[in-house]
Order: sequence, then C-alpha cells, then structure tokens
Amino acid sequence: MIFRATTLQDAWLIEPEPRGDERGWFARTMCRDELESYNLTGDFVQQNASCSLYRGTLRGFHFQRPPHAEAKLIRCLRGSILDVIIDLREGSPSHLRHEAFELSDANRRQIYVPPGFAHAFLTLCDDVEVSYLVSARYTPEAEDGLRFDDPALGIDWPIPIEVISEKDATWALINHRDRPLLASTRW
Repeated sequence: MIFRATTLQDAWLIEPEPRGDERGWFARTMCRDELESYNLTGDFVQQNASCSLYRGTLRGFHFQRPPHAEAKLIRCLRGSILDVIIDLREGSPSHLRHEAFELSDANRRQIYVPPGFAHAFLTLCDDVEVSYLVSARYTPEAEDGLRFDDPALGIDWPIPIEVISEKDATWALINHRDRPLLASTRW
C-alpha cells in the first residue's frame, strides 16, 4: 500500500500496489501493521456499504462524537465519488479545513479519515457502490453532522446535488449550533 499525505493532519490517501499475472491482479487494501506504522487506527469493528442509484447523490457530512468517534477507511467499488473530509478537532493545525478526493473503481484509491473528522461523498455517476471500514460501533446518540452547503465551510461541489436525505439537508449551520462541534479532546 502506498500512503500519500493530504493537506489535513492525520488524513491519508492510500493507493494499492497491484501485483499482476495472467490471471489478473492482487492488492492489499487494508493492513493493520502498515496503518499502525503511520500511527493510524488499524482496528476496525464494522464494514459498511452503500449503493447510490443516481449521479448527484450526497451522503453526509457525518461524524460521531467522542467517546464514539470513529476512523474510517473508504473505498469506491463501483463508479466514482467526490469524497470530502473536514477536520473538526479543536487545536489541530487543519481545524475546520476540508479536502476533496476522487475515489473510483478505476483509480482504486482509498481515504483514511481519522477520528474527529466529518465525512461526506457526492456520486459523480449513476450506480455507485461504496464500502468503508469503521473503528467504532455506530452509536445513535453520538451521531452528528454538518450541512453540505454551510457558508462557513465554503465547499465548492463540482456538480449539482440532486438527491439528499432530509436529515443531511437540515443539519444546523456551524454558526447556529447549540453546542460546539466537538469538545476539546486529545486525538
């Protein structure tokens, strides 16, 4: 696996190193030892999958509050997505900054999202399948989110958002929240 640093502290773009022969190819997509050698969480307790039928479907921004904050390792198995992550960790040099990555079945890239980040993706074509590993069990009372169109974030989506859940469309704006994004916690 090839680890490429992003502009956000502790987030990594990971590319496979396929080995091929007459049968096709093989590549490692997750290795606890390699993740831990970069001081990343290598223990995952759940694997989730989503299928989005239409181009312009947005899922997110989602995160879980401590102590249920989760690391994610995200991969697009079919189609292509624009995956966007936001550092919510108070005190981080990249606090409230975001970065976007195209993940697709063609480029086989993955994004490692550390605990304390919000995550969303926008489908760039019809019939998209995404798989992701998570390091913490889903805890409904710890669930939270950010609005995709929050002016404080300034995210420039490359295509119109055509499909979004009511929950994702109505998260509170950062400047109108009744509590801080994340309590000050050591990450």
